[in-house]
Amino acid sequence: MLVKLEYIWLDGYSPESNLRSKTKIWDFDPAQQPKYNTLRENGPCPEELPIWSFDGSSTQQAEGNYSDCLLKPVRVIVDPDREKAFLVMCEVLNPDGTPHETNHRNQISTQNFDKNNEDFWFGFEQEYTLIKDGKPLGFPKDYPAVNPNPQGLYYCSVGVRNVNGRKIAEKHLNICLGAGLQVTGINAEVLLGQWEYQLFNKGAAKASDDLWLSRYFLHRICEEYSVHVEFHPKPVEGDWNGSGLHTNFSNHQMRDEGGEVYFTQICEKLKESHKEFIKNYGSSNELRLTGEYETADIHTFSYGVSDRGASIRIPLGVVNDEWKGYLEDRRPASNADPYKITKLLCEVLVGVESLVH
Repeated sequence: MLVKLEYIWLDGYSPESNLRSKTKIWDFDPAQQPKYNTLRENGPCPEELPIWSFDGSSTQQAEGNYSDCLLKPVRVIVDPDREKAFLVMCEVLNPDGTPHETNHRNQISTQNFDKNNEDFWFGFEQEYTLIKDGKPLGFPKDYPAVNPNPQGLYYCSVGVRNVNGRKIAEKHLNICLGAGLQVTGINAEVLLGQWEYQLFNKGAAKASDDLWLSRYFLHRICEEYSVHVEFHPKPVEGDWNGSGLHTNFSNHQMRDEGGEVYFTQICEKLKESHKEFIKNYGSSNELRLTGEYETADIHTFSYGVSDRGASIRIPLGVVNDEWKGYLEDRRPASNADPYKITKLLCEVLVGVESLVH
């Protein structure tokens, strides 16, 4: 059976990488189990797919006189929007098979943060803004000469005056669910034309793969509507909320044992490396992390129970459940690379765990 494999990778642009993809037609026999330990889920497993090459000189990942880079499949999901098709998330390798310098995913694998997927859990809250003709959906035709109503009525709203882009958000939800991605909810956000979806998975690399794949689906859907998906953390200047990628995280000890002392140790450890985290949490984040609009100031680390103005929010449910559960890192910008986020958070959790034991 011939199937479409959409090989997806991250390019070498900075400060943020862009998604790239191309289609391979491949002969897939569902009845023939591969000779690998990895079992097939809803399609081929990454290990049985061929490594493919691309022109790295066109993606700022190689020079023209030695331009081939390699694509190593690492995650496969169904593509519900195409017949007999799968999305294939890939790592970029050098011609000799070593990880490319832009391959941040490999740093997670080499540190064995995914050795036990039951340990590290991540829930992303991905905010984004839908832009058409240079302004968010729903903004007046003559903006900025004419402004929309101030923010306040748009969050989780309904009705044509207060919400825009629902068809895109709903189609994205359905495609992600059809692909097996664990989307746990969607909602309209504080800025008109801004939306959010929540995505969960276990394992640092797998959760991060899924976020990139969900972003890919969103970009592709918006092509149909000639709408741009904006992940900039401050999409509209002025008295408007920015866009973040709040990251909820936990390990087995947080969920099963907990304790106020342990949670405090984690927060204090995060405080020590605040500057390093901010460097890896997305560009232009200083425009969003101002201490206003439900954010902490970018230069100051803070944490608190049920505090959405803190760097780290300790959910009220954690306290009520005898200090068991998860933490929410509210610092990442909407354009942040989840591979960098999960790697840094895992390093802190492993470090605190070693101190405790």
